[in-house]
Amino acid sequence: MEKYILEMKNISKEFPGVKALDNVNFKVKEGEIHCLVGENGAGKSTLMKVLSGVYPYGTYTGDIVINGQVQKFTGIADSEQAGVAIIYQELALVPEMTVYDNIFLGHEIKKGIAIDENETIQKALEVMNKVGLKINPSMQIKDLGVGTQQLIEIAKALSKNVKLLILDEPTAALNEIDSQNLLKLIKELKKEGVTSIMISHKLKEVTSIADTITVLRDGKTICSMDATSQQITENEIIKHMVGREIDNIYPKREKIEPGEVVLEVRDWDVYDPNLGREILHKININVRKGEIVGISGLMGAGRTELAMSIFGNPKGYKIQGDLYVNGEKQSYNHPSQAVKAGIAYVTEDRKGNGLILIQDIKSNITLANLKALARFGVINENEEVKVANEYKQSVNIKAPSIEQIVGNLSGGNQQKVSICKSLFASPSILILDEPTRGIDVGAKYEIYTIMNRLVQEGMSIIMISSDLLEVIGMSDRIYVMAEGRVTGEIDAKDATEHNIMEMATI
Repeated sequence: MEKYILEMKNISKEFPGVKALDNVNFKVKEGEIHCLVGENGAGKSTLMKVLSGVYPYGTYTGDIVINGQVQKFTGIADSEQAGVAIIYQELALVPEMTVYDNIFLGHEIKKGIAIDENETIQKALEVMNKVGLKINPSMQIKDLGVGTQQLIEIAKALSKNVKLLILDEPTAALNEIDSQNLLKLIKELKKEGVTSIMISHKLKEVTSIADTITVLRDGKTICSMDATSQQITENEIIKHMVGREIDNIYPKREKIEPGEVVLEVRDWDVYDPNLGREILHKININVRKGEIVGISGLMGAGRTELAMSIFGNPKGYKIQGDLYVNGEKQSYNHPSQAVKAGIAYVTEDRKGNGLILIQDIKSNITLANLKALARFGVINENEEVKVANEYKQSVNIKAPSIEQIVGNLSGGNQQKVSICKSLFASPSILILDEPTRGIDVGAKYEIYTIMNRLVQEGMSIIMISSDLLEVIGMSDRIYVMAEGRVTGEIDAKDATEHNIMEMATI
């Protein structure tokens, strides 16, 4: 008889106006890798927050049983005591603290009543090495990129005496190489007796690593599939997730001949005063009207830095080189100037920099171009409602109304709001930085469809993505970057994961 380390029985959880979980049953065998999949809003993260004590006993109905014992967690500390550790999709690090302090935050290593700093650094290096993190543990979190911070979150979880490890979109911020290293690490942990629950929208990863796959849809358990006894295909998972077949995740676009060059950078050198070094060297790229240009590369290649240097240089880089927009030489000292010139940027960090989570959909959509709704300095609220409703409908934002608080939306719907915010500024050039990070396959398809529609209407899109299949599937041309340089340009029809990675690792 198989032993279950975890059984969640008839779990129901409600929020005001929403039943997030509806009698969910979820069982995990000891020593397995169990993948939990479903569309955004299906209830995956909510279920894991119930398990980890974020939603304490009494705020849900049903039972959590770990190793045969019913648990009544009153908080995260209780679940950690029971050997449960969770890595959230949203980063939970203290920016002003060091890497090693963050890793052992809450379970500090002490000598007497004082923290043993030397021992802490040594133990931090050990867990950092497990996740392939080769940085100075004394660096502050605020000086590190999103992908590196995600690795620190994983190291933080591994530093605890974990028996059941929950990973909520652990590879969402990672490039291909780091993602593969992490998947190998999860397999190694399995050998050491650690059971893992992994939430992921990357179905290629799910089929490569899972022993069991459970699908949630609309807060209900749809099925659990044994991946050790049969080959589970991505299409089969998608069918259970969305309730229908999606034959091609990358929707077909009627190819049109690209128009004139609308954006070009020449001999673009960028120096970061905070780091004290050059981060981009002699970049030459161009974008034509009506095309999607993909930018690929490993973490630290300089993709986001390139986007930010073009989009008004909010980081205060020192820039040399020439920027041409619609054939005219330009120089922007603030993002507002870039917006005025028809350039919009959708950040990779929608929660931190893209949206105001405590405000509603309406306010977020119109934020970037309030002047268009104002007369004599007063916002026309009726017009604002009309605009927000039009955008909500056009991109299919799933919410009861435009008054819905953005922080309560699923990741895919938050991303749609972030895109609408940029579109309301009426750009001709749209920069999308990791546009589908952390969202489900159904929402990805909808965003791809929006992108196709925009370029069909004459917009030009620069898409930065760590997902090689996404870059190949959606782009017309691809620039590959490595260590602050463009190392190759390739037509998408000639692109493969192999030749892109070759260019990215030069």
